[in-house]
Formats: sequence, structure tokens, C-alpha cells
Amino acid sequence: MRWRPFSLHRFVVRYLCADIHPSALKHGVDPDDIENAMRNALAVDDLDEDDLRLYIGPATDAALLEVISIERAGDEPELVIHAMPLRPKYRKLLTGE
Repeated sequence: MRWRPFSLHRFVVRYLCADIHPSALKHGVDPDDIENAMRNALAVDDLDEDDLRLYIGPATDAALLEVISIERAGDEPELVIHAMPLRPKYRKLLTGE
């Protein structure tokens, strides 16, 4: 994962570890919380769909989040497309079930 400086680019927030698409913010998760969850992930899983990666990690207040990103080609950082409080369907990844 490459860490990139903050900048705005074509309606996508370029944050330190990934670009954050506006759709990732629709559940009210702050970009700082998304970054914290990705940097301090307790579990990372490649989803069955095209180049999607799931991160489960803590927000800055320690609440667990699920963050889904798209891996992009070349030196482009991942694009976060989804972030919300952790749902039960992904909690099993923390226990290894």
C-alpha cells in the first residue's frame, strides 16, 4: 500500500493511503476513520468480485469498520468505495470461522 499526500482530484478525495470515492462516505464514516481502519486492519480479505479488498479495522474511536476498496493497476492507490460500521456477515473473519 502506498501512502499519498492529501489532494482533491476529480471529485475523489486523495487521502494518505487510498483515494476515497464519495460513495464511501454515504454512511457517515469520516475519511480519518477510513484511513485508520486501513492502516490498523485486524483482517484483510480479497473478495470474490473483481479486485475488491475488504479491510476490517478500528475507527479513531475504536469502533470496528468494514472498508471495501478496489485495487487499481500500476502505481495508482486503492480506491475506497464503501465504508460503514462492521456488519455481522463480516465479523466471522475476525474469529476465523
